[in-house]
Amino acid sequence: MNTSRRTLLSAAVTGAAAAALPALPALATPASAAAWQLKWSPSASRDGLRAFETLEDDRADSHTSYGPHITTEGDNFRFTMHTRDRDTSTDRQRHEVTGCRSGNTFLSWRQGETWRISYAMYIPSSLKATTTFTHIMQMKQPGTGTSPIVVQSLRRVGGRQTIELKIFEPNILVGRTDLEPLHNSWIDVDFEIKIGDGTSGAVRWALRKGGATVVDATRTGVDTFLADRVRPKWGIYRSLGDSSGSLQDCHLLLTNLRGYQLV
Repeated sequence: MNTSRRTLLSAAVTGAAAAALPALPALATPASAAAWQLKWSPSASRDGLRAFETLEDDRADSHTSYGPHITTEGDNFRFTMHTRDRDTSTDRQRHEVTGCRSGNTFLSWRQGETWRISYAMYIPSSLKATTTFTHIMQMKQPGTGTSPIVVQSLRRVGGRQTIELKIFEPNILVGRTDLEPLHNSWIDVDFEIKIGDGTSGAVRWALRKGGATVVDATRTGVDTFLADRVRPKWGIYRSLGDSSGSLQDCHLLLTNLRGYQLV
């Protein structure tokens, strides 16, 4: 990856209330200047769930008496999970949204492009890390039966609750930090992905709490493309195989989602 791209991948984290990204550092070669262009800025109170391409809300109709599990709450997107909820694969639970809708258009993230997503996230202490998978963000190729490309997960490591980002195959850790200090607080998330096949991809993942950077990690030379396009997913997707007793009724809140393309 060239110097300009590395500089872009190390840009500062966006605050939850910010309307736009901060200015980027000067590029090494002015002739190759590029900039982040805002492509997606949904509001839960204005756009509702039309902010997303599709909804995966209780696909097995396991808990219809509760009603929708993915809702809006003021200007927040809320994902509610109960221990009784089941996905169509009954060993797991899933309430997720996919993609980025702007009006009647879906953003298509294609090979060779670089995208950046920033948002604020609230993880209550009831949403705990588990010994098996609990994903709260994924990057995937659209379609059934496809493996994730990148996952942001809540995972128990040596008994500790952590939040991490991994390249799903071949299980490459990008960054990890303790989860418990982040519980019951608004956390700023900044995620960047250069979509590339083989070793031409890159990701950066940063978390900030109260203005302080908690983790800021970059991984280059990785595979971030399967086929067709890449599509983000958010929500709660977790296995029922946890052995730590951490599965509880819980929820996740997201707000101030922004999507930028490097052009």
